[in-house]
Amino acid sequence: MQKTNWIKIFFIVLLSALTLFIPFDSFGVHINPIEQRVIALFVLAALSWIFEPFPIWSTSVLVIVLMIFTVSDKAPAMLLLDDGGSKFGNLLSYKALMATFADPTIMLFLGGFFLAAAATKFQLDFNLARVLLRPFGKKPHFVLLGLMLVTAIFSMFMSNTATAAMMLAILAPVLAIFDKEDKGRIAFALAIPIGANIGGIGTPIGTPPNAIVVKALAEMHVPISFAKWMFFAVPCMLVMIVIAWFILLKLFPISKKSMELKIENRFLKTPSAFIVYITFATTVILWMLGDVLGLDSNTIAMIPIAVFSITRVISKDDLNKMSWDVLWLVAGGFALGLGIQKTGLASHLLEAIPFASWPSLMVLVGASFIGVFMSTFMSNTASASLLAPIIAALGVSMGAGIDSLGGVQGLLIAVALSCSLAMSLPISTPPNALAYSTGFVRTKDMAKMGVLVGIVGLLIVFAMMSFLGNIGYFSKSKDVLQVSPVVTEENVKEGIKDLAAPTPLIQIIEVEKKEKTLEIRLEVPLDMPADEVLKIPVNADSKSLDSESITEPKIDAEPEKTEAVPEVAPAKPAPAKAPEAAPASPAPAKAPEAAPAKPAPAKAPEVAPAKPAPAN
Repeated sequence: MQKTNWIKIFFIVLLSALTLFIPFDSFGVHINPIEQRVIALFVLAALSWIFEPFPIWSTSVLVIVLMIFTVSDKAPAMLLLDDGGSKFGNLLSYKALMATFADPTIMLFLGGFFLAAAATKFQLDFNLARVLLRPFGKKPHFVLLGLMLVTAIFSMFMSNTATAAMMLAILAPVLAIFDKEDKGRIAFALAIPIGANIGGIGTPIGTPPNAIVVKALAEMHVPISFAKWMFFAVPCMLVMIVIAWFILLKLFPISKKSMELKIENRFLKTPSAFIVYITFATTVILWMLGDVLGLDSNTIAMIPIAVFSITRVISKDDLNKMSWDVLWLVAGGFALGLGIQKTGLASHLLEAIPFASWPSLMVLVGASFIGVFMSTFMSNTASASLLAPIIAALGVSMGAGIDSLGGVQGLLIAVALSCSLAMSLPISTPPNALAYSTGFVRTKDMAKMGVLVGIVGLLIVFAMMSFLGNIGYFSKSKDVLQVSPVVTEENVKEGIKDLAAPTPLIQIIEVEKKEKTLEIRLEVPLDMPADEVLKIPVNADSKSLDSESITEPKIDAEPEKTEAVPEVAPAKPAPAKAPEAAPASPAPAKAPEAAPAKPAPAKAPEVAPAKPAPAN
């Protein structure tokens, strides 16, 4: 390892360690040591992904290992306990952290890798390129547009990197025929990464940021289907491609008057080739019709994995050549997102900032520009992994205030698309690096083109989200499940203290989280319905659950207005297992004939509450 990398590692570790000693309480951010450790890991991951002292995929592996040993339920005993000797309540499951390596979204990417490997092995990619480019003729301007469109189409279903490598291989002989003074070769070299980067936004599997956002939305119970994504993303992609084509022609005018792409390959007719053709078409069609057929995109992606493995279309050598590092990179991002989300860190950080007072458009613009900026200097996958859980919690905290811009769905999708619009530097994306490696593109050419395309792309994204939000295309904020707050028995006790004030004998028996509600089983006196179940929306504030949002039991607060009370059935004695229940309040003064109430058992629904008689 080079000396400069050791220097980078030293400063990264130093800055990450310093975050463990920042007094966040002084800034109005109330977090516990587990959340502070997650912040340190966040800083470590972000700096490592930006400066790359070691491969970015290895950073993801390091993050997962460190999270298991510092913030999971299998961490060393000394790290599991607070100052009072109690175990932290927001520890992560070590199984959940390890499961990120086999997350359904990882399987989705693996299915895409199998499709790409089979298409390349049996020349399906070259033959499709030949067929798709034929309509664009021999004029350089239209061939350039054709290359961008074909690259974008491939990138919708294949890895951006694999697509760029394939298309540059096709284009290599063409680039060689340009004169050195002809800026057209720069336009053609840049057309491939631009087409690949923009094309990736067209489907949920087109690029990792899309998949990360799709996963986040699914966890919030507002999933977006493959087809629904394509309905808005493909038109957006096509508009961006046309605008980028126009900018390329203006910045790098083509002097050559005529050209022809010579691709000699023909469709293979072997049994294995037909298996590839049929499986590729079937998988893409099922992805398109998943909603209609009730199929999930992740499960559909398993079809090519199974078919190509059984038929030996993909061999062990082909398997070894796949981009496993990308899968590990994505897994690390998922683990980091899990830590930010499940520990409650995201919501606690956002509670200290009055985001709800911000105009919704400012939130959308700010989140998108942050996505572009981060992705320019680091992996767009890493950027999306860092931003998605924070922006998700932000969107939920703003509620209906961002519905006009697509709600939480629109906000997260805008972040994903903005991450794909970062293409200003060779290090921004692998397709950029491949194009730079041709020797025909200079850094300043790429920066000039990337900045313009990025700005125009963001404007298109803003306009699209505004339009889709206003026509109700996305789910409303009321349908979103809160993803961040950590609901504990202590929080519940604090939240219902106002409700319990007139009847302080309420005791919590059980707290159970069920989708969008929190079910709380209470032990109550006889003047309340026994075994009452309160349903509290999960999106209530995590620090103090609003008593107004609780289905409050009816309590006879004004017994003095009643003149008579009908006979009350005697209460049964509490079972031996519930001696801790305190005695209930006595019956009203004007009803001496009613037997004094005894503590209600935890499960005694047959006890009827006392009801006032109607006034004479």
